[in-house]
Amino acid sequence: MAILAALVAVSIGIPLGIAAALYRNTWVDHVIRVIAFAGLATPSFWLGMLVILGLLALFEWSPPVTFTPFFQNPIANLMQLVWPALAVGYRYSAMVTRMTRSTLLEVLQEDYIRTARAKGVSERMVVVRHAMRNAMLPVITVVGLEFAFLIGGLVVTEQVFNLNGIGKLFVDATLHADYTMVQALVMLVAGFFILVNFCVDMLYAVFDPRVRYR
Repeated sequence: MAILAALVAVSIGIPLGIAAALYRNTWVDHVIRVIAFAGLATPSFWLGMLVILGLLALFEWSPPVTFTPFFQNPIANLMQLVWPALAVGYRYSAMVTRMTRSTLLEVLQEDYIRTARAKGVSERMVVVRHAMRNAMLPVITVVGLEFAFLIGGLVVTEQVFNLNGIGKLFVDATLHADYTMVQALVMLVAGFFILVNFCVDMLYAVFDPRVRYR
């Protein structure tokens, strides 16, 4: 679910953030900012409950609540994960949208951007090739850290959609005083945080040509 939520957040948040920065102080920017603020203020588990109630009220159908392993039935597994991923990804995308808008606005005011425009470079090339590569560095950091948090921080959302995730296992191990399992999960989440931070640092060199690791 964390992977699907990250894909939803990146595919929605970055385009919305770019649009909000390019159309600053217009109705497009205001609408996107309202959507982003609503996403930041809405708990994902509460949105998940609204999704279930909305599907029941409109279509008389609810997401499957019986967990199906991926290797047993991949389609049934994805059907169960897609709705909580959308609920979690909405709040996740709000953070990405805000960060993308802020960093892109800051980069578009730099001298090298004005120089590129003065040379006659098209606005699309200025944004895509010059501005976005520098503006993406803080966005990558936010995406990476939030993704690492989602690995063990979706306890309530997993309870709402009856998912067997690491967060639910963490709570069950604590309630049953299974300290060995708790220690193993803590080490797992900590190791995953370290791995995600390492991958984020490696991605810096891809997006920013000034960063090179020798």
